[in-house]
Amino acid sequence: MQETEAKFFVLDLDGLRMRLQSLEAHLIQPRVLETNIRFDLPDGGLRSKGQVLRLRQDTEAKLTYKSGSTVQQGVLSRKEIEFVVDDFEKAKLFLEELGYQKLFYYEKYRTTFKLKSIQPSEGSEPSEDFTHIMLDELPYGNFLEIEGESVEVIQAIANKLNLKWDTAIATSYHVLFERLCAKHPELDPKELSFSALRGSGISVQELSIRPGDD
Repeated sequence: MQETEAKFFVLDLDGLRMRLQSLEAHLIQPRVLETNIRFDLPDGGLRSKGQVLRLRQDTEAKLTYKSGSTVQQGVLSRKEIEFVVDDFEKAKLFLEELGYQKLFYYEKYRTTFKLKSIQPSEGSEPSEDFTHIMLDELPYGNFLEIEGESVEVIQAIANKLNLKWDTAIATSYHVLFERLCAKHPELDPKELSFSALRGSGISVQELSIRPGDD
């Protein structure tokens, strides 16, 4: 129920995939299209508190709640409650009937690996936990997320992947897209889909964020 993760903008997603394979990471979810709807109350009450209510469809439908987050060394940490629902459309209707409205729709392709957590330092107890690494392809760029048990474990994995730790992005894909929309008023800030951005010519480089694998 606790989500602790770091996000990196990356240039060479295939190279990172090969690096994961060399570290004997296990592929637990092949590349799949995710569609996501983020909901809020009409007064924006959830977002004003940093909370997230999300309905996702990939290989199954899931409903997720996330609390407000804390940030430490570029790592986001917050409570997360997620469970599978039988029917995406019925869950959407259920939320709408309760008064929730669509705040944001977004798509991405995600590939998920699992890697045994790396011992952060000499003398540390060997970990029996696993770290999840997600390769994300969004309409405006490619990213890698590391989700683990602590900042130290996540940083150890990032080092193994040759990622520059000081490039970690402590914000969401939604906020990054809003920054792009501020520069491109022709875009709909509620619609981050591949079709909506096709041919737009926008790029994540416009955000002046540094790639972790450069």
